[in-house]
Amino acid sequence: MGMYPEYMVAPIREDLTSAGFEQLMTPEEVEQVLSENEGTVLVAVNSVCGCAAAKARPALKMAVASSDKRPDKLVTVFAGMEGEAVAKAREHMLPYPPSSPSIALFKNGELVHMIERYHIEGNDLTRIVDNLKGAFEDYC
Repeated sequence: MGMYPEYMVAPIREDLTSAGFEQLMTPEEVEQVLSENEGTVLVAVNSVCGCAAAKARPALKMAVASSDKRPDKLVTVFAGMEGEAVAKAREHMLPYPPSSPSIALFKNGELVHMIERYHIEGNDLTRIVDNLKGAFEDYC
């Protein structure tokens, strides 16, 4: 059981799933996706906070939609809801501390790019999109 009622987070989840992100609900799902050793995976740690709504989710959708190169898989976990799935994703994001929202790019099972909350709330939308597109260009 999460911190928020499902009816409240359903539209927030859909904001990313409607853009092609797969919602991972269990630690087993997270481990299966992040333990693959081929290809690229973009992980969005979604959140109910304002910077997720105003910056992180729009930046994710804009970067994915406008990039010539993009990750092979797009997945999301929801902070404050599926705690075990989020914890498993964060294990793969070490040494970065827990942060939500946050965005991680993995290549061949290794973390290669990380955008923490302070990179999101402290930047404008265009810079976050450019950051993601640059990472896609470098790693995808």
